Amino acid sequence: MPKGIIGKKLGMSRVYINGKAIPVTVIQVKPNYVVDIRTEERDGYEAVLLGTEEAKEKNTTKPMLGVFKKAGLKPLKHLAEFELKENENLELGQEVKVEDIFEIGDLVDITGTSKGRGFASAMKRWDFSGFPKSHGARYHRVIGSVGACEDPGRTWKTKRMPGHYGNETATVLGLEVVDIIPEKNVILVKGSVPGAPNSTVKISESVLLKRRKGQNKLKRAKAFYKVEA
Repeated sequence: MPKGIIGKKLGMSRVYINGKAIPVTVIQVKPNYVVDIRTEERDGYEAVLLGTEEAKEKNTTKPMLGVFKKAGLKPLKHLAEFELKENENLELGQEVKVEDIFEIGDLVDITGTSKGRGFASAMKRWDFSGFPKSHGARYHRVIGSVGACEDPGRTWKTKRMPGHYGNETATVLGLEVVDIIPEKNVILVKGSVPGAPNSTVKISESVLLKRRKGQNKLKRAKAFYKVEA
């Protein structure tokens, strides 16, 4: 099986486990399908291309129509690549469900597109503290001096200033899988994830599992949800 799957963020809620209120993000994971398989001989690396949600044929490029036809699938809207687990073999067109990949207590990384906030000030964009709010201060939400007078006599290229904020790819690491509801194609993860409701997200096996800190967090999560590690 692949090390991840494509889903859609529905929103946030809370669940009660062992007397504790846990904030969760509800992600709908409709069945994914194997669109293509990357191999070392052909592509130089090993991975699997998954797709979900049907798309209109007129909105799909001819090369991709050929890929879908080869896999015996209708055109799909959302595509993403994931690594394959060791000693796993998949077939083109195979259906992949969330319960086949993840279990309660697993750690996952979730990638999405953050909410776009348009043109934002430096205080909102970079979390500047601003100037004093009283004692005769004339300025409050400005950034102050942006360059020196004589040397270098210009504003540096990397200066943090007002500008476009949000609408960027963002990833949150090491979120716990709180629950999986197969009959509703839903997975609950602890905490918040990037993106607005109904936006597409990628759920993958956490890279933190390669570190001792991640392994310890996984053991604690399995113990809390009373799942055998």
